[in-house]
Amino acid sequence: MIAKTLVFTALLLPPACIQSASQESPSNQDQMKYHAQMAQQYLREQKPDLAIPELKEVVALDPSNAEALGNLGTLLFFIQHDYSGAVPSLRAAIKLQPGLWKLQALLGLAEEHTSDSADARTDLEASFPQLQDKKLQLQVGLELVGLYTGSGELDAAAGMMLQLRKAYPDNPEVQYAAYRTFSDLSGESMLSLSLVAPDSAQMHQVMAHEEIKEGNTNGAIAQFRKAIAIDPHLPGVHFELSELLNTSQDAVVKKEAEKEYRNALIENPLDEKTECRLAEIDAAKGNTNQAYTEYSKAVELAPGDSDAKLGLAKILIEMNQLGKAQALLEQTVQLEPTNAVAHYRLATLYRKKGQVEAAKREAELYKKYKDMKEKLRAVYKDLQVQPSEIRADEPDEK
Repeated sequence: MIAKTLVFTALLLPPACIQSASQESPSNQDQMKYHAQMAQQYLREQKPDLAIPELKEVVALDPSNAEALGNLGTLLFFIQHDYSGAVPSLRAAIKLQPGLWKLQALLGLAEEHTSDSADARTDLEASFPQLQDKKLQLQVGLELVGLYTGSGELDAAAGMMLQLRKAYPDNPEVQYAAYRTFSDLSGESMLSLSLVAPDSAQMHQVMAHEEIKEGNTNGAIAQFRKAIAIDPHLPGVHFELSELLNTSQDAVVKKEAEKEYRNALIENPLDEKTECRLAEIDAAKGNTNQAYTEYSKAVELAPGDSDAKLGLAKILIEMNQLGKAQALLEQTVQLEPTNAVAHYRLATLYRKKGQVEAAKREAELYKKYKDMKEKLRAVYKDLQVQPSEIRADEPDEK
């Protein structure tokens, strides 16, 4: 199915090109010229339905006229929705003049409409990387995703989605298609894992994530613990468990979360996310020097991690090293322009230094992004299942 309606005139070949490529008698040449001129006149008058029979006359007189064939196929596609009629005209035009990428894309779309999936895929794949028209390229990419998904080739669909998300990050149609594609891929992977290794640590890890989606935090914790019991060295599992435990308000559970973070760091000493969490815990305890060391290591491990820079900046402010803190905060808002906390802290620092205009600008950005995130939080609250509170006296599994 076509994702969006295109303006067909953008695909029409130049009027001057509609001329005979073969040796015709003067009578035929005159007739061709007349019908071609009439076709262009109707197009100028926005009467494309009347241009179609004129182009058919041109093609009948000169079957080797690639431009007339291409324009006829384009009009049949968009004006009469005659996809089966458009296919031979477009195919003949491309055979006569290879490299007409817009027409080859349109041919692929027409073939898809006529259930010729094999030829549609060939023509869409050939044209996609060559297209300069962004709207058409987006449409072709989404059609390819649909073809790949329909044939069960989810890896190919995911590969195309990665290209589309990079090229069109703000397009809601792309984001929805990505959601559907990766959801399908996730489901297929989970099914495959359940068949090949139903009792594996990885299977319990997957089941934990499914429990999280349902808001069953205690069930997820039980699954993570089963995974650890099978394989204590399973990549990421200690961090994932600690992230859940750390959401609890129970002091005993919080302590267990810290233990799991430290286990995660033993398994992966280069994990900056774990360093950041331990730094947060130590900062909350008042262990400023330890938190400084951990945040510093996190920034060293991942200079592009805005959370690490923001955390280190906060510690530096507490240590009254305002210049270093300001530099880190300025880097943070460059890495993550919508980070409201970073803008707030920058506003505070600028105010202390007497930079009134800079402070005002950052305060305004703080309010803007804070309000934006509050609205998003309300949306997600409506969409998501809310997890139950984790308490130390609750059993691991029911």
